[in-house]
Amino acid sequence: MDFKLTQEQLMLQDTAARLVRDNYDFERREQYRRREHGFSEPFMQQLGELGLCAVSFAESYSGFGGGGVENMLIITELGRGLCLEPYLHSVVFAGGLVAQLGNRVQKEALLPQVASASLQLAVAVDEPHSHYQLHDVQTGATAVKGGWKLKGRKSVVIGGQSAGLILVSARNGHGVRDEQGISLFLVDQHAPGVRRRAFATLDGRMACELYLDDVWVGADALLGEAGQALPAIRYQQGRAIAAQCAEAVGSMEAACALTLDYLKTREQFGQAIGKFQVLQHRMVDMRIELDQATSMALLAACVADQPDTDARSRTLAAAKFIVSRASRFIADQGIQLHGGIGLTWEYMLSHHAKHLLMVARQFGDDDHHLHAYARLLQVA
Repeated sequence: MDFKLTQEQLMLQDTAARLVRDNYDFERREQYRRREHGFSEPFMQQLGELGLCAVSFAESYSGFGGGGVENMLIITELGRGLCLEPYLHSVVFAGGLVAQLGNRVQKEALLPQVASASLQLAVAVDEPHSHYQLHDVQTGATAVKGGWKLKGRKSVVIGGQSAGLILVSARNGHGVRDEQGISLFLVDQHAPGVRRRAFATLDGRMACELYLDDVWVGADALLGEAGQALPAIRYQQGRAIAAQCAEAVGSMEAACALTLDYLKTREQFGQAIGKFQVLQHRMVDMRIELDQATSMALLAACVADQPDTDARSRTLAAAKFIVSRASRFIADQGIQLHGGIGLTWEYMLSHHAKHLLMVARQFGDDDHHLHAYARLLQVA
C-alpha cells in the first residue's frame, strides 16, 4: 500500500503543526487552562478560520470533504501540543452525528457553524452506571405535545461546560439495556431544567456532569428517527476512537522526545545517563510501542469512514487496545526515566502522562476493547 501523503495533506499537516507550535507553548497552555471554560476560545476560532474545523464535512455544508486521514493529521498535531480545545468531541464526534442523523434543515443550520468554530457541540452518551455500554441508557425521553421531555443524568461530558448545544441520548421505549428505543436530542445549555456541574478531568481538560430535570425540547430537536439512534452513535464513536488514537500518537511522540532529550542532558557519575545501556533499552522499548501505536492509528484512520461492518469494528477495537496499552506504557516509562521531575506540575511530561492515562480510558479501556475484539472474532 502507498502511505505517502498527497500535497494537499502535507499542507494541511503543516498548517496544523505551525498553528500549534506558534500558540501552544507550556506557559500559554497553563494560561488557557485557567480560563473560565478551560481552553482558548481565540485558538478554537483560529482552527475555524484556517478551515481545520471544516475538513471532515461535506462541501455543501461549508466543508472540504476530507476523511479519517485528514482528521488524523490535524489531531495528531493537537495531541502533540496537548491542546485543550474540544476539537475531537465537537467537530469529529458531535459534528459526525449531526451529519449522519440530521435532516437537511438541521445540517444546514448547524454544520457551517461547527465548521467555522462559531458553535461548539458536545456529546452526552455516558451515564454513571453505563461503563462504556452505549445501550445502557436510563435517561428518559417522553413524548409530549410539540416535542419531548427529558429526565436523567449524563456523566463526563467533555466540553459540555462550554457547549452551545449538547447531543443527549435518551430512551423513549423498550428496556433499560435494550438496543432499541434510544434517541438523540439537541439540548440547549440554557434550557429550563438543564443543570451542569463543571470539573477538571485528570489531564486538565474540562468536562461536566449534566442533569436534566423535565427539560422540554421541540420536535425539531430530535436527530434522526425516534428510537433508532444507537447504530449512528456507535459508528460516530468509532470515528472518534480513530481520531483519539491519532491524538494519543501525537502526545506519545512528544513524551518520547522529551524523555530522549532528558537522557542526553541529565548527568550522573560524570556522564549523560543516556550512555547507560539499560536506559537505552528502555528508551528503545518506548519507541517500539510508539511505532506499533502509530501503525494502528493510521489503520484506524483509513477505516474510520468506511461502511459500518464487523471488520471495521474489529480494526477500531484493535487500534484502541494497542494505543491504550502503548499510552500507559510510555506514560509510565517516561516518568520512570525522568525520576522525580517527571511528576512535577511545572514540567510538560507530567501533563502528557496524565493525558495518555486519560486516553487509555476514554471511549472504553483496553480490556473493554479486547473483549469487543474477541466477540467480533466469534461472529466472523
